[in-house]
Amino acid sequence: MLKLSLFAAVFAIGVPLGAQKVRLDVVLPPQPAWAAEPPAVSSAGLLADASMRDLLANGFPARLHYRLERWASGRWFDDLKAAFEWDVILKYDVLGKKYQAVRVVNKKAESLGDYPATADAENAVEAPYKVAISLPKKGERGYYNLLLDVETLSLSDLDEVQRWLRGELKPAVSGKKNPGTAVGRGVRTLVVRLLGGEKRHYEARTGTFRP
Repeated sequence: MLKLSLFAAVFAIGVPLGAQKVRLDVVLPPQPAWAAEPPAVSSAGLLADASMRDLLANGFPARLHYRLERWASGRWFDDLKAAFEWDVILKYDVLGKKYQAVRVVNKKAESLGDYPATADAENAVEAPYKVAISLPKKGERGYYNLLLDVETLSLSDLDEVQRWLRGELKPAVSGKKNPGTAVGRGVRTLVVRLLGGEKRHYEARTGTFRP
């Protein structure tokens, strides 16, 4: 297995770069299978800072939006050949005293389990995930680029997060919000930002490889 470990470039409003100990990994299969098997993506430290943990503990969900891109390297310009996106949502059930983790791919939700401990929930969220992205042809020189956005208020609307967790995905995924919730959504977003939560952007890129 070839593991391309990447320390992400971090763009975060109101969070010192030195406080971020985030790692993103893209793990390729053995070299002969580079054109036959997909890579896996894993991460570490995304939810480790105190403000993020506090928000989660108070019932504010975290939404992790991943986008893996496959680029072909050209002599003059690189060419985007494929991209695959998915979401992971983590929410703490204050009454049940457990974390709920869900992965959403192609508008379909898959439960990653319920966890009483923060560390166990983080392990589930950041565990390796094989990405169903189209693979390079043999002899095609290129690389993978990973982009990740982390929001402490999933989709900027707690009501919509509840729909995700219940499996009612259409309103949230399509981006069609209920106009009647606009005021409440704005207030909740303001509360989160006053508590220190912001959208954080991470990027990482593998080295160039040829199947």
